Amino acid sequence: MIEAHSTARYVRTSAQKAKLVLDLIRGKDVNSALATLRFTRKAVAHHLEKVLLSAIANAERRDGFGGDVDSLVVSECYANQGPSQKRVRPAPMGRAFRVLKRTAHLTVKVQERPSALATEVQPVGAAKKSDTKSKSKWRSAKRKQVRTQASKPSDTSESAVPISSVRASKSPTGSGKRGSVSRASKNVAQKTRRPGAGGR
Repeated sequence: MIEAHSTARYVRTSAQKAKLVLDLIRGKDVNSALATLRFTRKAVAHHLEKVLLSAIANAERRDGFGGDVDSLVVSECYANQGPSQKRVRPAPMGRAFRVLKRTAHLTVKVQERPSALATEVQPVGAAKKSDTKSKSKWRSAKRKQVRTQASKPSDTSESAVPISSVRASKSPTGSGKRGSVSRASKNVAQKTRRPGAGGR
């Protein structure tokens, strides 16, 4: 895998401002990253564009590079804080305010896209190992399926009697007893009720 990087040191900006632009190009291919930097309205975008072009040129000069610049992506990009220049700004009543002119070190790393390396030939032993693993997984899944199918009839045999038949067998006796008790209690209540004791 071809990797290359480029660094710009002592750029007159803060690391915090540079990180806002670096987050826009991280993980993108170099063409879209250059287009993003060209139309980003930040002063540090111009410096990052030059750093990215330098990293691409370094990758082209590496041994083993395929020559396809479109296969390069921005793998890493970060900004480290550099030394700050301390200055003084005059203030009212003889005072002075401290001014910090910050600097930053900008680094951009590029590498080939992983999909471009997927066509590499694998050794014969690795291919055999992957085939055996896939076969063993398929066999274990097949065994689990057979076990689940074998356990299903036993579960259904236990609940072979329908619930409706059980309710039907219990309903005549229970409903008759309840009905007789409720009717007897109503008759007793009607007999014991006093005449003229209606609702208020």
